[in-house]
Amino acid sequence: MVIDTGPDFRYQMLREKVGSLNAVLFTHGHKDHVAGLDDIRAYNYWQNSAIDLYADNATRDTLRREFHYAFNGDNYPGIPLLNLHTITGDETFTAGGINFLPVRVMHYQLGILGYRFNDFTYITDANYIAPDQIARIYKSRILVLNALRHEPHISHFTLGEAINMAREVKAERTYFTHISHQLGLHKDVEAALPENMFLAYDGLQLNI
Repeated sequence: MVIDTGPDFRYQMLREKVGSLNAVLFTHGHKDHVAGLDDIRAYNYWQNSAIDLYADNATRDTLRREFHYAFNGDNYPGIPLLNLHTITGDETFTAGGINFLPVRVMHYQLGILGYRFNDFTYITDANYIAPDQIARIYKSRILVLNALRHEPHISHFTLGEAINMAREVKAERTYFTHISHQLGLHKDVEAALPENMFLAYDGLQLNI
């Protein structure tokens, strides 16, 4: 399973030696989260099958616009083969044999999706999580949450805000992601984090 296909999707999959792919879940349609979708065609070739995509209405429309050639019904050889599924409600859905609970958060004025499966929750590009959505991720064993920088930002949690949110969720362990270079050096920032909170990094592996 992959959440979002960023601009370096191809490199990430090669680096981590991801040999098969069941589905992609999208958080929202901003370019830094969808730009690598075209490179999914390699998995079409290896697996001889289309790849299932899951997205809300707005992201679905963005994908159809940005990658129109994959959705216009023209079966031109070599185009990405995609099955696009729309997430319309708040109920658990199944993708690749795994049950996912959508979590609706705000990225400034844009509603986007986070996801929880079992006791793992992934939320990126958020600056507000409503109380009813916090209840959906309460006491996650592992929480992945965005923390852009120290200074306030219009659409992302600061590190301090992310720390407070992790405390409110009462996650057993929290890993901060979507980090800007403005946050500082990894070793310096992580040394000052509260217990059981960490900075995520490329190639980090967690046992779920």
